[in-house]
Amino acid sequence: MTDKKIFYSDKVPKPKGPYSQAVIHNGLLYISGQIPLDPETGLIIRGGIEEEVQTVLNNIKIIVEEAGAQMKDVLKVACYLADLDDFESFNNVYKEYFREDPPARTTFQAGRLPSGVQIEIDAIVALPEVITDEY
Repeated sequence: MTDKKIFYSDKVPKPKGPYSQAVIHNGLLYISGQIPLDPETGLIIRGGIEEEVQTVLNNIKIIVEEAGAQMKDVLKVACYLADLDDFESFNNVYKEYFREDPPARTTFQAGRLPSGVQIEIDAIVALPEVITDEY
C-alpha cells in the first residue's frame, strides 16, 4: 500500500483551513474544493458565474499540471453551485476545459458555499506512474 502524500502548488493560494490543497495516494491526485481565488493575490474573485468558474478551473488546471498531469487525466469532478439557475452558464465555461472525453461529474446546488462564492469544484486526477513516486 502506498503512503498518502500531501501536495501543494505555490502557484495557487494555499488553503486557509485545516486541509491539504491536494493529496496523492495510489496514483491518484485528490484536489480539495477550490473556490474562485485569484492565484496572485489570494483574494476572492467577485464576478459573474462565468468568471468565477473560469478562475476555479484555471486554479485546478494549475494544480493538475504542477502535479505532472493534464486536464485530460481528470477522472471525476464534483461541482457545487450556489444556484442551479447558473447551470447553463457554468456548463458554457466548463466545456472549454474538458473538450474531449470529459470526466465523470456530479453537479448540485449547495445550500451555502464558503465566503459567499457562487462555485466550488473538487477533482480526482489520474497521475502518470513516474510522478507518484516523487512526492
